[in-house]
Amino acid sequence: MMKAGIFFYKKYLEENRDTIKHIVEELKKGGAEHSIVTDRKDLKGLDVLIVLGGDGTILSVATECARQGVKIIGINYGRMGFLSEFEQDSVDEAVSLICSGKFETCTRSLLEISFGSEIHLALNDVVLQRSTTGRDFANTVNIRAEIDKVLVDNFQADGIIISTPTGSTAYSLSAGGSVLAPDLNAFIMTPICPHSLHSRPIVFSNDAEVTLYPVNSRAPLAVIVDGRGTGEVWNGDPVTVRKSAYSLDFISNGCMNFYNKLLSKMSKWST
Repeated sequence: MMKAGIFFYKKYLEENRDTIKHIVEELKKGGAEHSIVTDRKDLKGLDVLIVLGGDGTILSVATECARQGVKIIGINYGRMGFLSEFEQDSVDEAVSLICSGKFETCTRSLLEISFGSEIHLALNDVVLQRSTTGRDFANTVNIRAEIDKVLVDNFQADGIIISTPTGSTAYSLSAGGSVLAPDLNAFIMTPICPHSLHSRPIVFSNDAEVTLYPVNSRAPLAVIVDGRGTGEVWNGDPVTVRKSAYSLDFISNGCMNFYNKLLSKMSKWST
């Protein structure tokens, strides 16, 4: 029997109690077990997690789902919804797909980020950036970037983004990076507002290992993982980024072509 969890951004609860109740009823009709997920421990034993929210809501549970082997099906209650397969008017279709078990999956690569004693996973990206507050404010920072221990460049910029194909349509795209199709075995390194005409985004194999070093910085650099501040590094402290051993499966109905979806979402973004 399919075991499905339901996860939603809390601000949607009051206005969407009826929707959640409807999803529960449809899951029961389809013979699926269900539970409401409020904590990572609630993911244990689930086959699939129904996420109601925007891309940020999905990102908040994505890496833990990857660790526990739980598939995600997203229903977009946000603005862009790049990570969601379904819109709000397709709730019944999404639930029916889960109950039938006749769905396709799209597997997405994750990043593993390590610095100091910390290790984090990211579905979208990791950002090493200048401090913008208080006594640690910096106009730009200098970052030495190596791929497989070979110097790529010494960037003077606001920071650097390392992104997966999934995250290539997020911050990296806004910073001038290229869109990577989700089936590419590649990552992209994108400098943020570089102070050099030759500094450009670089696409590289996801089998490679990237190491970033702050250079000549008078203040710590922030490490941002999937939009969340996770720590700081100082001069010479390495931040290592590689492909994670974990990956994440998104449930798909198999109908939406990536490039059609890209065009649709980008058109929405431009209005």
